[in-house]
Amino acid sequence: MMPPIPIAEPAWLREFKAFIMRGNVIDLAVGIVIGAAFTTIVGSLVEDLINPLIGLLVGGIDFSNLFIVLTGERRPSLEATRDGGAAVLAIGRFINAIIKFLIVALAIFWLLKILTRLRIREEAVKAPTPSEKLLAEILEELRRKP
Repeated sequence: MMPPIPIAEPAWLREFKAFIMRGNVIDLAVGIVIGAAFTTIVGSLVEDLINPLIGLLVGGIDFSNLFIVLTGERRPSLEATRDGGAAVLAIGRFINAIIKFLIVALAIFWLLKILTRLRIREEAVKAPTPSEKLLAEILEELRRKP
């Protein structure tokens, strides 16, 4: 039996493997997955909790069903009106999108603020104190003497 013919791995494939296995790419992938889950939670928070409360405060308006018909026949719901071929401005969905954006932006703001504080604390702990610097200099001087 003949030995298999060796196939050289292309340079671009090695570079691609190195790129994929870098920490930043993996962190980004994890962030995207968590972000998708967070988006679902925020969507539910806005549509299931916040919008009904706001609707109750402003007289029972259902934001998800708030729309203006430009052309065509108005039906009981946004989906039914669109299914009927009407052109509509979905103002309620736009308001929902703005509320979702503000919640996500606020969450990211607080997360970055917390991470910045943790990073500052870590840097403060890692930096040597003046006493430690002086002791290191004294130790260095003692090592130099015969």
